[in-house]
Amino acid sequence: MPASRVVNRQCQLCEAHCGVRVHVERDVVTRIEGDPDDVMSKGYICPKGTTLWDLHRDPERLRRPLVRVGDGLEETSWDHALSLAGERMRAVQREHGRDALGLYAGNPTAHSSSALAVEVLARVMRSRNRYSASSVDQFPQYVAAHEMFGDTTLMPVADVDRTDLLVVIGANPAVSNGSITTMPDARGRLKAIRARGGRVVVVDPRRTETARLADQHVAVRPGGDPALLLGILHVLFRDGAVDTRDLPITGMADIAQLADPWTPDRAGEAAGVDAAVIADLARAIGRAERACVYGRIGVCHQPTGTVTHWLINVLNVVTGNLDRPGGAMFASPPVDLAAVLRLLWGRSSLGTNPSRVRGLRDVHGELPVVAMPEEVLTEGPGRLRGLITVAGNPALSSPESARVDEALRHLDLMISVDMYVTETTRHADIILPPVSHLERDDLDIVFPYFSVRNNLRWSPKVFEPPADSRTDWSIILRLAAELPGGAVGGAVRPLLRTIGGAVPDTLVTSALIATGPRGPLRRGRAGVTAAAARRARGGLDLGALEPRLPGILRTRDRRVHLAPPSLLEAARALEGGDVAPNDDYDLQLIGRRHLRSNNSWLHNIESMVKGRDRCTVLLHPDDAAARGLCDGDRVTVSSRVGTIEVPLEVSEDMRPGVASIPHGWGHDVKDVGWSTAAATSGVNVNLVTEAGLVDSLSGNAALNATWVRIDPVQQGAGTAGTTSTTVPATT
Repeated sequence: MPASRVVNRQCQLCEAHCGVRVHVERDVVTRIEGDPDDVMSKGYICPKGTTLWDLHRDPERLRRPLVRVGDGLEETSWDHALSLAGERMRAVQREHGRDALGLYAGNPTAHSSSALAVEVLARVMRSRNRYSASSVDQFPQYVAAHEMFGDTTLMPVADVDRTDLLVVIGANPAVSNGSITTMPDARGRLKAIRARGGRVVVVDPRRTETARLADQHVAVRPGGDPALLLGILHVLFRDGAVDTRDLPITGMADIAQLADPWTPDRAGEAAGVDAAVIADLARAIGRAERACVYGRIGVCHQPTGTVTHWLINVLNVVTGNLDRPGGAMFASPPVDLAAVLRLLWGRSSLGTNPSRVRGLRDVHGELPVVAMPEEVLTEGPGRLRGLITVAGNPALSSPESARVDEALRHLDLMISVDMYVTETTRHADIILPPVSHLERDDLDIVFPYFSVRNNLRWSPKVFEPPADSRTDWSIILRLAAELPGGAVGGAVRPLLRTIGGAVPDTLVTSALIATGPRGPLRRGRAGVTAAAARRARGGLDLGALEPRLPGILRTRDRRVHLAPPSLLEAARALEGGDVAPNDDYDLQLIGRRHLRSNNSWLHNIESMVKGRDRCTVLLHPDDAAARGLCDGDRVTVSSRVGTIEVPLEVSEDMRPGVASIPHGWGHDVKDVGWSTAAATSGVNVNLVTEAGLVDSLSGNAALNATWVRIDPVQQGAGTAGTTSTTVPATT
C-alpha cells in the first residue's frame, strides 16, 4: 500500500453508516472526516465517526481469543479456542437437549455481514432460546408489520426528503440519525423540510434535540401516544378527511368504529395533551399534500408499543400517505432481506414457540430478552444452560440488570464474540474477538432495506488484518460448523467450515446482490452489481423510494390489514395513560441517548466521555422544587426493583411528572476490561427498570413504563453507587 493514502468507506458504529474519508500516513490514521461524495451522508459526520482509529488502536481491544482458567481469562490460540467451544457446545446439547444452548445477538451484528452469519448459526442451533437486542427496541414494529403487511421485515420508512409534514413520535433522529428510517445528517434533512415550506412536529415527553429543530413540540404523557393517535383518527373520520387513494386494504369500517368514541377531549385527557392540539394536528395531517407519521424506540418502550406502531401505520394509510412519495414507503433494496429470511426460516410467524417459563410468545422464532434470565434461573427440563453472545451488552441493556448478571453467572457455558471484556463478556468461558472495523471489507445489505433513499455502498478495509486474526463472519460460521447441524450435520459442518474459512462475506453478499431484485440476473445488463458499487466513489445512488404495493405484501389476500383482531382488541381495552402503582413511586422514567454515545459502545474512548457528566437524571423545575432539590444535587432514583444514585439536572425540557436517565452507563464493576469506561461517572439505569413490564403483544421490554421516586442523598448515607435486589435461582 502507498505510504500516504485516503480510503473512502463508511462508519459502521450506528445505523446511519455515514461515509468517511480515512487519511493514512504509513500505518497511522491522521484524520477522519466526512466524505462529501457519499451518496447518503454527503459529507456529514457525527463525533462517533472520528473514533474508528481510536477503537482500532485501543490497547484494551482484544486481539487474541481468551479462555477461562480458574477465576481468570488467559490468551490462547484460535484453533484451541474454537475446538474447545465446539466441544463444550456439543456437550451441552448432548446432555441437556438443543434448547439448553441459546444465542443472544446485539445491535452491532446488523452493522456488517455478520448479520447473515448469525442467522445461519441460529438456524443450525435449532434452539428455542434465541434472543437479541431487537426485543428491547423494535419488536412492536415487527409485530405491527407482520399483522398488517404479512411479514415482520415490512416496516415502512419515512420519506423525509420529500414530505411536507413530518410528525415524529418517540424518536430523536437529530441524535440517532434515524432508525428503521436510516437518514444520515438527520438535522440537515429536518431543516430542509422547513426550508421548503414544510413542518416538523415532535411528540415526546421531553423537548428533545429533534424537538428543538421542529415547528411544534407536543409534550405527551408517557404511554399516551395511542390515545393521541386515536383522537387524530376520530377527527379525520368526523371531518371526512379520510382518503386511502384506493390502496388495497381491509378493515376500514373497523378503524372508523374504533376511533369514534375517542373525541379530542377524551383523547387529550388520556394523552395529557390539550384537545385543541389534537384537533389542529389532525387537520394539518389531513390537509398536507404529503405527510408522514414516524415512530420509534420511545414508543416501543411502552406496554402499548405494538398498538402505537400499528396506529401510526393506520394513520399513514387512511390519509393516503402509505406507499406514496413524501409519506411512509418501502425501500427497493439490492437484496430482499425478507426473501433471505424466508429461505432460512419460512414464512413470518408469531407465537409458534413460546418461552418455557412465562409463555411469552416468540416473534419469528425469537423470544423476548426479558425471558432470558428466568430461562436460566428456573430449574426444570429445557433450562437454558449455555449461551453464545455476539456483540451487545445485555448486562447493561436489559431490564433488571442485577437479575441478568445473576443469570449469566449461573450458566454452565458462555461463549462471546466480542472485541472487549465487558459487563457481559466478563462472565464468558471463551471470548472470540473479531478484527477491528478498519480491518475488514464490507458491503452493507441490511440498512439499504430501511434507508430514506435507495443505495448500495462498498466499505473497503483500511489496513490488512493480522495473519492470525478472524472476522466476525468467519468466527460465527465456524461456531455453526462445530454444532451437530441436525440430520444433515455431516454435510453442513464441513460446508460451513469451508465458507467461514475461505469464502469472504463480501463474495456471499455480492452473490445475493447479483440474484436480488436489482441484480443482473433479474434486470440483465442494467442490473446493479457489487463491482459497480466498489468502483463508485461514495457508492451507488439508486434513486428515491418508489411505490411498491401490492407486490411486496405477504398477507394471503395481498391486502393491507388495517384491523387485525388482536390489535383491535388491545386498542379497545385502552383507558388512559399509565397509573402510578402507589404513592411511593410518582414519577415515570424514560430514557435518552447522546450523540457521542451508542449504547455502551465508545465509553472506553477518552474523547467521547470527557467533559461534563452526561449520565444525569433530568427533572422539571416544579418536580425538583416539590422535593426540595436543586440542580447538581445527588439524588437516589428508586423503583420496585432497585435504587441508583445520580446527579440531578433540572430542565424545562422535561414534562412535569417525568424523569429521564440515559442508558448504557455503569462500568464500575469488577473484571471489566474497559479502564477508561470504568473510570467514568455514570450508573446503569437498568438496575431500576422492571423485566415484568412488557408490551403484551410483542414481549418488548417496556422500559419507559417504570415508575420511580427521587429523593435527596442523605448526608453520611454512604458513597455514590448502586444497589439492587438480587434474584436467586428458582426451582
